[in-house]
Amino acid sequence: MRRVLAIATLSLRAAIRYRVVLVMAVLLLAAVIILPLVIKDDGTARGFSQIILTYTLTLMTALLGFATLWLSCGILAREIEDAQMQMVVAKPIARWQVWLGKWLGILVLNAILLAVTGAAVYGLTLWRADKLPPKELAILQNEIFVARQSAREELPDFDAMANDIIRERLKSNPMPEGLSLPALRNIVKEQLKSKNSLVPPGFRNQWEIYAGNPAKIKNLPLTIRVKVDPPVPGIETWFQTHWEFGDPNTRNQFQTNLLVPGELAIEFKIPANLVTENGILQIRMDNYSEKAMLFPLEDGLEVLYRIGGFGPNFFRGLVVIFCWLSLLAALGLSAATFLSFPVASFCTIAVLFVCLSTGTLKQIVTEGGIIEVNPNSGFADSPSIINQVAVPVAKALLFTFNLARGFSPIDSLSSGRAVTWGELGRAIFQICILLSGLLAAIGMLIFTRRELATAQK
Repeated sequence: MRRVLAIATLSLRAAIRYRVVLVMAVLLLAAVIILPLVIKDDGTARGFSQIILTYTLTLMTALLGFATLWLSCGILAREIEDAQMQMVVAKPIARWQVWLGKWLGILVLNAILLAVTGAAVYGLTLWRADKLPPKELAILQNEIFVARQSAREELPDFDAMANDIIRERLKSNPMPEGLSLPALRNIVKEQLKSKNSLVPPGFRNQWEIYAGNPAKIKNLPLTIRVKVDPPVPGIETWFQTHWEFGDPNTRNQFQTNLLVPGELAIEFKIPANLVTENGILQIRMDNYSEKAMLFPLEDGLEVLYRIGGFGPNFFRGLVVIFCWLSLLAALGLSAATFLSFPVASFCTIAVLFVCLSTGTLKQIVTEGGIIEVNPNSGFADSPSIINQVAVPVAKALLFTFNLARGFSPIDSLSSGRAVTWGELGRAIFQICILLSGLLAAIGMLIFTRRELATAQK
């Protein structure tokens, strides 16, 4: 361990000597302090969180991410190309220890930069919050400066339901011409999703949401978050609704009339102790308007309740960001073990962009291929070899990327949602141990077997 720590210390000193670290420090300072002071919010709690938290944390994460890739590629590839690494490996130290030491050095630097910038964002957030109007400050403290658990209705298995419907239809009707079985399955699946989220005029929709352990949420007021899509996107629409909460067979109920806007999430509180003994909150909504309401499956209706404060939640969010940075450091070092510095930087940044833009991969999986897609149906008509290879590869990449992208600490912090200890534990396991460990094993193996003299300039 002493050898690994010695390499980590040398790597930290070498990273500090890079001019890119000084430039990143200046940019981070401008991102977390100067930018929020220059850009003024609209005086509302939502506008405040958008400027101070969302924009600042997103820019901070992006700058630290690119700096991590640049340093991790350069700190190893340049030493190999300049024949400095040959002198290090000649000493009684294993190459895997060299690789691990450099990774730890970059992690220490990231921890320092993330702690300083995170503390600056936290302090600036609290300082700027006092300048809001009293009404908006109350909204900020109740809806954003909190850690709230979110509960949604458990969605049915649309894939299984679509398969059952198709199986019954094919018993009496032939397969429609021009449609493949995957295309028909996706059409039926989308119809089921639409039926599950659509509430026509004059109709009622019901939800049963597990709000949590009744003992933990007893005497705790709940917040309902509603988001409705209008029939035509972009058109300002309001819906007159009637809501009922609680068991209809008892007197423990709460009712209210509410005017719900389209394409804009709203929140309202309901009394405590409306859940059943099993922790189920029963919700009924009547659409009294003349237009159909469409509740998005992901965030159409949510139940929120407070489980903690903003400070610990902010810390857990920063730890998740640190996990991302550790993965980027492992990716850069692994690429630098067998590529030159410019090529390693280009390849890692390309991988980062592919990871961030997974829409194309999802489209390949949905359409069943990348060539010969029918423009009318939107699905691949021909099961060619390219499509047969592209679909499983896209699924594998999506699964791998989602292990790291399945967390959204910035969105959670800016909307008052909790980054729970369970999510933090999953982030550490999936990102730091599983993905970073896999990249570390690959990087150490390549670095151990590589002939360093062939890379000397």
